[in-house]
Amino acid sequence: MTVILPRTAPDVLPLQLLTRVEDDERLHALLWRAGTGWRMISSAVLGGGIGQRAWVLNAQVSHGYRRTDPARHLADLAHDAEAHGAGVGLMTAADVQAYGLAHDSGVEAVATAGLGVRGWAACETPDTVSPQAPGTINIIAALPVALSDAALVNAIATATEAKVQALLDTGHDCSGTPTDAVCIAARIPHPGEEIHAFAGPRSLWGARLARAVHSAVRTAALADRGTEAR
Repeated sequence: MTVILPRTAPDVLPLQLLTRVEDDERLHALLWRAGTGWRMISSAVLGGGIGQRAWVLNAQVSHGYRRTDPARHLADLAHDAEAHGAGVGLMTAADVQAYGLAHDSGVEAVATAGLGVRGWAACETPDTVSPQAPGTINIIAALPVALSDAALVNAIATATEAKVQALLDTGHDCSGTPTDAVCIAARIPHPGEEIHAFAGPRSLWGARLARAVHSAVRTAALADRGTEAR
């Protein structure tokens, strides 16, 4: 895996755009080398749950992805990129070059969107989707403050609500895709530092998170719509 373009615009979430060739197909990935000092919560196949994490990789895979070991695949990609320590790995069939990036009062969010397969979470006859199918809306967000475990869970709900709002605002009749994933990062607190107990959409940091995620997903969804139109 080779770095082809460093992305240094964000203050907290500096991204690198990586490229590789698999089965004669040119694929990309976004890598955030967070380093030490972060706790993350994620639904990702690699590094999911709550814990200290040092990096986040959002890797594009081919349409019709058939590997049955996505966690191992992501770990190998991270190793090739020299991302050390525990991290989070997400997958998507969307081209991650068309990501959305947003900032709101210290909170930063990045989203990629591929909405070819989409629908509502609650439906009477859901389509069967392989557990290994790559997620198509991936959200990564970073907050510069410490959150309790409960607030981290709350932040996942807030980001998901903001995602759905952004999809509706861009004219998509859906709540997402069957395999969306999200990763929220918050700082590990120093002794005596405040640990925020809430991250709902009407809390101080939850509101900022919601606005940042909404803007990032909106940008990514519009980019994907433009791709579909071509």
